[in-house]
Amino acid sequence: MTRERNGWPQDGAPDLGPGTLTDMDGAPLPRSSLKALPRPESDRVRVMVVDDNAGFRESLLALLDAGNLDVVAEACSGSEALDMVGDVDPDVVLMDVRMPGMDGIETTRRLKVAHPELGVVALSGHEDQEIVREMLVAGASGYVLKDSDGDEILHAVLQAAGGGGLLSPGVTPRVIDELTEALARERRRTHELEEAQAALIERSERRHEMVARLSHELRTPVTVILGIAQTLSKTGDVEERSELLERLVVRSQDLARLVERFELTIDAGLTEHVDVARVANEVAEASDRVEVRADSPLPVVTLNPGVARRVLEELLDNALRFSPDGSPVLVRVSLSLGNLEVRVTDRGAGIDIADRERVFGPLEQLEVLNVRVHQGAGMGLALARTAARAMGGDVTLESSDEGGSTFLWRISLGD
Repeated sequence: MTRERNGWPQDGAPDLGPGTLTDMDGAPLPRSSLKALPRPESDRVRVMVVDDNAGFRESLLALLDAGNLDVVAEACSGSEALDMVGDVDPDVVLMDVRMPGMDGIETTRRLKVAHPELGVVALSGHEDQEIVREMLVAGASGYVLKDSDGDEILHAVLQAAGGGGLLSPGVTPRVIDELTEALARERRRTHELEEAQAALIERSERRHEMVARLSHELRTPVTVILGIAQTLSKTGDVEERSELLERLVVRSQDLARLVERFELTIDAGLTEHVDVARVANEVAEASDRVEVRADSPLPVVTLNPGVARRVLEELLDNALRFSPDGSPVLVRVSLSLGNLEVRVTDRGAGIDIADRERVFGPLEQLEVLNVRVHQGAGMGLALARTAARAMGGDVTLESSDEGGSTFLWRISLGD
């Protein structure tokens, strides 16, 4: 027999004519005896047809019979299909999408929950993209338009029976693109969740290290202060008491400064006009190793003066601490496009590329706690960055090599 565009060639099968399924309006045949049909010994695919249109349903039955498939049941509604599916045990359900009462989407969803291995092929007279997506999400293996070639419908059924799927070429390619994009988004979201979990674990580990360092740094001055106070209460020697009092004051001042470093960042929002070059020169006066070079003229900027001083003090303290004794530290203040830039350059050994962001972590010194060479709480750069960002700027590591490192404080000039 010659293949017709919408016919179903099958040796020995009846000729159903060249029309599409939707052109046929055959009378429904009684099939109540199929509802409990036992599974045959053959490998023929067992199919249940669900469609509320009796004429179209009968056309499907003829197509499936001609395609050498076993039609084990037909149903005119979703609820009827749910009632009989357990008795007839089909391999594939041909499911009409639009039905009164329970539509094909909800019926498919319930069928797949009860029978996950069941293949479902959606049949619709429309290529509505939202309906296609909902049917596929509900669990349909394929989606075929009702005016498709008969062979296409048979192929979709066989694909579903084998665990595969088929989308009719009549379905807009944009639907496939949207599904691909949705899958890509879900994969990205899964990747982001995995990264977030890994970051959470890392933050937990870092928090443990932070607590250990903070406990260590606070315990030391507190222990010394308590020891001095206890000794002071027991001694009667005037000279010894005077020396102990001096040491007590010094240690208390160190502890107060440590607390103050945290408190200053809280007041970053209280601003006024600040001459950064002047503040840099004032801070530099504390050490004869610091040289300040400032362009002229430079505009004043809106900052909290106390917090601005703290940023410079932390950057200079870090530079002096990690530079060899006697080596100079350079502070350069310059004007850039839309920003005032303060660079602090030391003569340290440099920072490895892998550690250039870690140095800004709280209590981070890149040294094991019990074998540290440089003293301090490791809070300087973290506080400097936090304070700078609170005032609309930032502190970054601009460059670093074996000859030294340059930290950049960028201050926005605003509009």
